[in-house]
Amino acid sequence: MCAQTSLAQQQAPKPAQIDRNGVLILIRNTLIALDQANKTGNYTVLRDLSAPQFQANNAARLAEIFADLRRNNIDLSGIAAVDPQLSMLPQIEQGGVMHLAGLFPSVPSQINFELYFSPVAGAWKLLGISVKLGSSAPVAPMEPAAEAAAPAANSRPPSLRMGVKKAN
Repeated sequence: MCAQTSLAQQQAPKPAQIDRNGVLILIRNTLIALDQANKTGNYTVLRDLSAPQFQANNAARLAEIFADLRRNNIDLSGIAAVDPQLSMLPQIEQGGVMHLAGLFPSVPSQINFELYFSPVAGAWKLLGISVKLGSSAPVAPMEPAAEAAAPAANSRPPSLRMGVKKAN
């Protein structure tokens, strides 16, 4: 085994050894703390519950970072009653950081999140967070540009062309 292969294996993400309930607690606690910070304008609790690297952001900087969520009156409290759907299962990345991502399905918007946690004194502490609203409605794929620019002579979809007879 060469040194490069060994280094690559050490840096490749590994599944995190955390149960479902632990994941739900981390996600909900983090997003509820963010929701309360946005509603009150006080980011000190969110900051103080986080890893030292995250605490490098003072409360004013966190208010600036999350200004769009606050300005748009985004209410995250519904996450307390809905289970998240994970798009990335918790994995341990370089430096022992746990990374996970997913969404809370809701109507008319879904809450997309990506979270990073660092092990601090035997507990997972928030290291990084991204929260965005997404559409919960299915989105049709875009038409390829070439087909959209030059429609065929018989431009009806195949399902509509089948079985159509011309009147004589």
